[in-house]
Amino acid sequence: MVPATALCACGVAFFLRCVRAASQGGIEIGFHPEEALLLAAQTAKGAAALALRQDSHPEGEIDRVTTPRGCTIAGLNEMEHQGLSSAMIRGITVSAKAAEGLYCSSD
Repeated sequence: MVPATALCACGVAFFLRCVRAASQGGIEIGFHPEEALLLAAQTAKGAAALALRQDSHPEGEIDRVTTPRGCTIAGLNEMEHQGLSSAMIRGITVSAKAAEGLYCSSD
């Protein structure tokens, strides 16, 4: 239960935070807040659908939409330099440690 709590139950909030951040970026580049949120949420829905396809892996799907010297790789690299993947991994592992207290008694 501990891993499922951290990855799935807490994960809902983690992914919603990503949607919120994407919508905030959309506002910064010119979308109205409602449009930015809708576009960010629909994009997340589409990305999740790609990840759920049989014989699909996130890196393969990323490669399909990333071109050399393009805007996607520029954005991905900046996000990685800022610690996106590390922060997500750390958030999940910290949540798992906190969830241990929910399921493991200290008797």
